[in-house]
Amino acid sequence: MTGLSSIRWFLWPCVLLLLFTCLAANQPVWAGDGFPLGNKSIYLKDNAGEEHPIGTVVFTPAADETITYNLNIETERFKDFFLSMKEMKCLEGKEIWCVIPYPYQHPESVSANDLRWLEHDLLFMFKAPNEFGANLWNGIYYDMTVENGVIRGTARAVDLNYIASPPDDLPTPPYGKFEIDDLEPSTRWLPYIEIR
Repeated sequence: MTGLSSIRWFLWPCVLLLLFTCLAANQPVWAGDGFPLGNKSIYLKDNAGEEHPIGTVVFTPAADETITYNLNIETERFKDFFLSMKEMKCLEGKEIWCVIPYPYQHPESVSANDLRWLEHDLLFMFKAPNEFGANLWNGIYYDMTVENGVIRGTARAVDLNYIASPPDDLPTPPYGKFEIDDLEPSTRWLPYIEIR
């Protein structure tokens, strides 16, 4: 019996090591890439680093190795503006910064290397405080990347009139490299976004 007990004690660590190795081999690609899973807060940031919280997002791993998300823009943090015959939720500061909800159904999923649908769900329009009406050609598109468990983005310029009608291919994000232009962050009030 003593010999059998010794063999059992020897085999248990081997079995556990084999089990953990098998589990690790089947881990989806997003598990180790530092993607910020779970409930996260969203902040827009000005050039001085001052943060403006605008909502939350919950990231959940999916079976197909993508990550689904549920976005909640906290509209109570925004002020109501009636611009061009439409009520908009806007932040007021050096500029008026209005959230523009993406108007069409889409997958609401991302991966560590492809954040385009989340970027489309966080579109904004800016205008000067003394400007009248909504200028949809003054669109803001935050180009985002995952860095050490935090999603960071920098504002780029888009024409929001581009999504006034549904895209031909609904499952594909309509804004691509040819529809997005660079802008100088120092010229805008809230050129940065951070999700953590």
